[in-house]
Amino acid sequence: MKLGYARVSTVGQDLKTQIEKLKAEGIQDDYLFIEKKSGTTTRNREELEKIIKQSRSGDHVYVTKIDRLARSIIDLNKIMNRFKEKGVSVTFLDNNMTFGADTDNDAMQRLLFNVLGSFAEFERDMIVNRTGEGRQRAKKAGKKLGRVGQPEAEVQRALFLWQNRKENGLSVSDILKMTGVPKSTLYKKLNER
Repeated sequence: MKLGYARVSTVGQDLKTQIEKLKAEGIQDDYLFIEKKSGTTTRNREELEKIIKQSRSGDHVYVTKIDRLARSIIDLNKIMNRFKEKGVSVTFLDNNMTFGADTDNDAMQRLLFNVLGSFAEFERDMIVNRTGEGRQRAKKAGKKLGRVGQPEAEVQRALFLWQNRKENGLSVSDILKMTGVPKSTLYKKLNER
């Protein structure tokens, strides 16, 4: 059985390319395990757990790149050992490499696997360092970091509409749609009053 695993770290990232590559390998939609979770840890990665639990001896798991499976060499080895214990092979499409119980005795395969895993971890560490440096520069420049808030005019409009909702026949949902203000922001501002 062919199974596919695709992952991105954030909601804003796109899974399209990964899914296309997995489907090109002949993986059916029912056998695609897709999630938007950080790869820095295996905690709370429900789809990863599902693919490991549902895979059986002789199955073949396809992943586009090693860093889609894990970003640390320790987690990568743990995941791969779980697949190997079940007799499942894993292919990393972009690297054109397959690992499994039958490659365990191949010293070169183990070396390449660990080198690729180490690069994935190194790449993640470099991203974290660059992001931290960028934040520090932004703070020194006096820039505010974080999500952009709602325009104050729209928040005030939402509050006004909420106060007059009965006269206008508006529901909270109507007000949120009209102003684009999130429900949590509206209720937060109401509680502040």
